[in-house]
Amino acid sequence: MCGIVGYVGPRNAVQLVFDGLKKLEYRGYDSAGIAAIKNGQVYLEKEKGKLVNLGAKLDQLPSESQLAVGHTRWATHGGPSQVNAHPHQSEGVTIVHNGIIENYDTLKSELKAQGVEFNSDTDTEVIAHVLSQEYAKDSSPQKALLRGIARLNGAYALGVLFSGQADTIFLAKEGSPLVIGVGQDENYFGSDITTFAEVAKQAIFLNDGECASISAKEVRLWDFSGAELKHHYTSINWTPGSAEKHGYRHYMLKEIHEQPSVISHSIEHFLKDGKLNEEALGITKLDLDKIQDINIVACGTAFIAGLLGKYFIEPLTGLPVNVDLASEFRYRNPHMLDEGRTLVIAVSQSGETADTLASLKHAKEAGCQIFSVCNVEYSSIDRISDSTLLMNAGPEIGVASTKAFTSQILCLYLWANAFAKQIGKLSPEQENQMTQELHSLPVHIDLAMNSEDKVKTIINDYYESPNFLYIGRGPSYPIALEGALKLKEISYIHAEGYASGELKHGPIALVDRHMPIVAIAPQDEYHDKSISNIEEVRAREGMVIGIGHDKDDKLQAVCNDVIPCPQVNNPAFQAILSSIPIQFLAYHIAVKRGTDVDQPRNLAKSVTVE
Repeated sequence: MCGIVGYVGPRNAVQLVFDGLKKLEYRGYDSAGIAAIKNGQVYLEKEKGKLVNLGAKLDQLPSESQLAVGHTRWATHGGPSQVNAHPHQSEGVTIVHNGIIENYDTLKSELKAQGVEFNSDTDTEVIAHVLSQEYAKDSSPQKALLRGIARLNGAYALGVLFSGQADTIFLAKEGSPLVIGVGQDENYFGSDITTFAEVAKQAIFLNDGECASISAKEVRLWDFSGAELKHHYTSINWTPGSAEKHGYRHYMLKEIHEQPSVISHSIEHFLKDGKLNEEALGITKLDLDKIQDINIVACGTAFIAGLLGKYFIEPLTGLPVNVDLASEFRYRNPHMLDEGRTLVIAVSQSGETADTLASLKHAKEAGCQIFSVCNVEYSSIDRISDSTLLMNAGPEIGVASTKAFTSQILCLYLWANAFAKQIGKLSPEQENQMTQELHSLPVHIDLAMNSEDKVKTIINDYYESPNFLYIGRGPSYPIALEGALKLKEISYIHAEGYASGELKHGPIALVDRHMPIVAIAPQDEYHDKSISNIEEVRAREGMVIGIGHDKDDKLQAVCNDVIPCPQVNNPAFQAILSSIPIQFLAYHIAVKRGTDVDQPRNLAKSVTVE
């Protein structure tokens, strides 16, 4: 969740680190800080709140400094405050940390019994005191680091400054992402390559159980036993893309409106000469003949995309598909076949989601094939996978996922078709029909953008409601879940999504004249059933917002308002189209309520802790 960044070299280290922190804002944070060294002395500034608060204090840090580390914090242990912000210090040690130390309470008790005083409520300060104790023994930073991390249980990416080593930053990785950027007579580190992709062209991705030291002219690596390791350089053929608002009020609104072009570019990328591009879709690196069952693991919106994937992967491939929350997957002792007979699919926008990454490691140890759908090349999930489908959706800055969600749906659908084609379950005629429908999808998404006008005209009747229900059938059921998630993420309204047929099994007790119900009801095979479920709601005076065809007389007759949505025959493509109105509805209600749309409270874009 947190972000860390560091620089050592001839340039203004403070400014470079601050710029790097700005590139990590998308992760979500509640405080930030920078430590810089000049003439052997550590200067430290940190502030609660947005980076602009820290930026106002940059002139208190030495601009001549050629070494600095920085941190954006998302609170886990201890609330958001200046004192809990990183970096943390103890005698001879300054530290930034991404992760969670599971045995911090035990260590803290031990340290307090030895007379150590604590200034914060964080687990990170424990690391600083542990390293300080170890460094006092023989003044060897490498030995102190190895002895110190041997006392830690949990996940961590550490950037450490030791007194007497004013030109070197020490690093350690276990369970949290950490990468070194290699430049010309300068070096960087960060939670991901976004922090330095514009200035470094090579990267060294640290693996779990590895440490490093970086100075301006040297990078050294060793494992937790102290054994030296060889460098494994990766060329960075990646550009951050546009992270500007381009006149939109919020990143989220910009990213909603980017969906026609994102889907259009995806179609160009995933088709080759009018056929499915199996290499780009990640099919060629999998042993499809071995696969007997499929598990999809993901969190949040990506989990909902996985649920949608089940609706078309099963019928296309003829294989059973199970969809799991990654945070639950490895704890329920899931059924997995070894020797590559189970395929585990990870869905993650960032490619760094800690729970999803842990699930993949568990599956890999069990002998499964690993396939991932993610948006970030070189991410931890990309690197651990046997094959990766890179969505190429461009940077998504808003915490509430929009264009990444619709891209995930499309990618899973195209991958399922490519799989079916390879195993003889998709005929050339079926492929041609699908690709013809695919080419018209961006036009329909562009038309779906018109739903924003209707949303703006109706929200005054609903935005003050404390609760919402979302309902849908078939592929519209996951869209209902996503609609409810979007609304509660950014507007702080309590909302729940249900399969429409489940209302009468309990949730209908909540329906009265004060309860808005958003009904996703396209003109599909479930349409008549959906109308019946809406009538059940109307009989109990529920306020119904329908999402469907604007010429659907049946839908108009049973709804208070209808948000128009283009209609297509392909269920996967219809699910993508139905996503647009629910995104606009959540966005404009949140704006009306005055919440922080792009960085809602308590949330982070990239969840890198369990």
